[in-house]
Amino acid sequence: MVDPTTRGDPTSPLRWTCKSTAKLAAELNRQGHKVSPRTVNNLLYQLDYSLQSTRKTREGGKNEDRNAQFHHISEIVAIYQAAGDPVISVDTKKKENVGDFKNAGQEWQPAGMPEEVRIYDFIDPVQGKVSPYGVYDLTNNTGWVNVGIDHDTAEFAVESIRRWWQEMGKPVYSNARSLLITADCGGSNGYRVRLWRRELQKLADEENLSIQVCHFPPGTSKWNKIEHRMFCNITANWRGRPLISREVVVNLIGNTTTKTGLRIKASLDENKYQQGIKVSDNELAMLNIERDDFHGEWNYKLNPHKVILD
Repeated sequence: MVDPTTRGDPTSPLRWTCKSTAKLAAELNRQGHKVSPRTVNNLLYQLDYSLQSTRKTREGGKNEDRNAQFHHISEIVAIYQAAGDPVISVDTKKKENVGDFKNAGQEWQPAGMPEEVRIYDFIDPVQGKVSPYGVYDLTNNTGWVNVGIDHDTAEFAVESIRRWWQEMGKPVYSNARSLLITADCGGSNGYRVRLWRRELQKLADEENLSIQVCHFPPGTSKWNKIEHRMFCNITANWRGRPLISREVVVNLIGNTTTKTGLRIKASLDENKYQQGIKVSDNELAMLNIERDDFHGEWNYKLNPHKVILD
């Protein structure tokens, strides 16, 4: 009745029900075995069964060049770091409700005095949600989070990178003429998003900087460094605490540290970002883009239109 191989068996008595010890005991009793739920529980443990939740391990369709792209990214990262040029990992953290809402996790409080929050997670019409866009410096173990209050668009993504460069990147890499960005394949910084490339071209022209982009293959976002080196620590830092205001969100992010020396700066981005901006074929043709021989749709460089001086 509980063996996973029988789940598709149409004759299985518990195919369409939760296999609790009570229901298993009831079915066994119906078949003439006089047992209690506790006995079923003990028997399951003796047979090496345990209560388990589903586990996210399947990544969907696997591209045949997935591993080759990982190696390609590693090689380019090593080249940039050896040259002393900045390498960053970017992504948008999931949107968060702002207000006295329940937040997963627990925090120490006096016994019997939990912090009270709303029962329902209806969006606060005044404070709304925030979209934290992160930039993680792989070499220096530092991060920047641009906390947006509007739409998560490609303009917002590149503005976040621009703010990181001006606040944290340029002071450290003052002589750099190249920047490497590793990013997911989808979202506001997806490889198919025309606006992403157009806005990166603007940044390259503004800062006289060549911007190399390497996208992780589809379905492999968990390998993006920012996920397990920065975002997970931010989540741990605000566990069990309601994000009652935008200021609280910014402060909790900015005060996230780790034993390995992670430092993060954060700021609020109150700009409005229009959705649905179209980039024409003519605009796309004007980009000074240089595609790699290997998967040029994933690996490309946007060079400034003006000459880079040594």
